[in-house]
This record gives sequence, C-alpha cells and structure tokens, in this order.
Amino acid sequence: MSDPILLTDRALIAVTGPDWRDFLQGLVSQDVETLRPGELRYGLLLSPQGRILFDLFLLGELDGCLIDCPANGREALIQRLTLYRLRSKVALNPEDRAVNAMFEGATPEAGWIADPRLPALGWRAYGRADPGEADLGQYDAHRLKLGVPGPADWGSDQLYALEADLDLLGAIDFHKGCFIGQEIASRMKRRGQIKSRTLPIVFDGPAPPHGTEIRSGEHRAGEVLSGRDGRALALIRLDRIADGDLSAAGRPVKIEQPGWLTL
Repeated sequence: MSDPILLTDRALIAVTGPDWRDFLQGLVSQDVETLRPGELRYGLLLSPQGRILFDLFLLGELDGCLIDCPANGREALIQRLTLYRLRSKVALNPEDRAVNAMFEGATPEAGWIADPRLPALGWRAYGRADPGEADLGQYDAHRLKLGVPGPADWGSDQLYALEADLDLLGAIDFHKGCFIGQEIASRMKRRGQIKSRTLPIVFDGPAPPHGTEIRSGEHRAGEVLSGRDGRALALIRLDRIADGDLSAAGRPVKIEQPGWLTL
C-alpha cells in the first residue's frame, strides 16, 4: 500500500445546525438530503450563470457535514455561503483536520473513503493522526494521467461545469431540486449544447503555459490548461477535433481520450 499523500491544497469547513441539509440542498449541485454519516459525495457551487466557483467533497457526519474545498478558496467560500444563510440555523466553521489521498495498492484500513469521482482516483481520508507528507506533484501527475480536471484547470467563474467534464464525474445530480446554476447546467445537458470539453493532450517536452492557444490548421481549436512534462489538459472545441492535426505554440499535440470520458 502506498503512503498517504497530504493534500495541502484542500481544506475543510464544518457545516452544522438543524437547517444544514435544507441550506446546502438549495445551493450545491449534489444531493445532500440523503447524505449519510460516513458517505462522501462530489459536488459544486456554481455561479448563477452555471460556471464553476468551487468544487466540493461533501462528507456526511452525525451532526452535519464536512466540506472539502480548495484551501486557497476556503475563506471566500465561507463568506459566499454566509450571504445565503439569512435566517437558516446553520453554522459554518473552518476545520483544521488534514485531508489525505491514496491511490495505489490494496483497499486501505478503516477511515478511508472511496473517491466518488473515479475508482482509479483511490481514496480520501479526513483527520488522520499521522497525515504523512505532502506530495502534490505525485497526486497531480496521477490526476493528469487519468485526464481528471481540477481547480487548476477551471479557475473561478471561467468554465461551465459541463465544459470541465464534471457532469461525467458525478458532480451534478440532475434529478434533485433546484440549486444555483441548475437551469444552465440542465439545459446544456438536455439540449446537448456542449461546444467544448476538457480533454487530455500529450506532446513532447514541457507543457505549454496555461492559456496557450491550440490550433487545428488555420483555426483556433482551444487552449491549454494545467499540465506537466509530456501531458496536459486542454479545453477543446469538439467541432475542431476532426479538422486536422492539432498544435500548441508550434508543437504537435495529440488528444488521448480516457475510457471514462464519453463524447
């Protein structure tokens, strides 16, 4: 079994109080009404226009839930959620427990929970007594190998949830009631109005800088998002995939579509 990776880029918010379920249910893209203690679900807080503000892992607890969110956005998320609280009996408090991940070896001991996005992403744990060492590079390389987007790809209020493939990773419950951004996300899904998707690309050498234009012949086909040597994710126009060879900054790139990502 591999050593746990301390995810220093993630942080926790404890959501408690008698109204916590109703409060979150009307805000986030994932169903929390049926969230059980010890169960982990993946969701989003979207803008009213349907773009991604924060990705969230929601862990059910006996007296509420934990929100696992980007560490650099925790304070902003608490402030945004507070704006919606109004008279709801809900408390939102930062938590200092560690966030860990592990994705190699046999199923780990009790306390680890399967990542709800993909089995290959392994497990997550919260509040381990020995959180281990931070190795975000190893985790990021694994994420890129699987073609799974993260906050480094979508930023804040830049991409629609479906452009980032998050509908395919279980982040949106299309059968729950209303939530912020639901109308746009549901319409895009229902009408097939998804012009671009986030796709893995491979190439020789270091990754082109974030935002580098990808071209298909004379036409713009998309842009590079996060990456490492030999591999990156890119927002690609689906109508340009078959146009011809793709290039970024004069270098050839090739789409490497993972099995979980159906277009």
